[in-house]
Amino acid sequence: VQLQASGGGLVQAGGSLRLSCAVSGGTFRRYHMGWYRQVPGEQRESVATITSLGSTNYATSAKGRFTISRDNARNTVYLQMNSLKPEDTAVYYCHTLQPGASYWGQGTLVTVSS
Repeated sequence: VQLQASGGGLVQAGGSLRLSCAVSGGTFRRYHMGWYRQVPGEQRESVATITSLGSTNYATSAKGRFTISRDNARNTVYLQMNSLKPEDTAVYYCHTLQPGASYWGQGTLVTVSS
């Protein structure tokens, strides 16, 4: 299973970005997927998750601003981020946990300027 994240960049506070994570290998529609983020020197934290059936869960910091979604026809999971804040600056990773293995994308940098 390979995950390829994209969509990061530099945006002003209050702006929006949409991250994408294309998944190859295996059966995507069966995967639970998640977005995580990490600031240098800090632990990686969960931002949002989506189950194979489309149920979602968000970190408190993401609720009301971020939306995770999936397109099983495109084998892709998305993270729509609105009302971005400087504290959202981080490297964002997509992830899926399979029996016996944990898969991470390469990360995409999001920088929010004040």
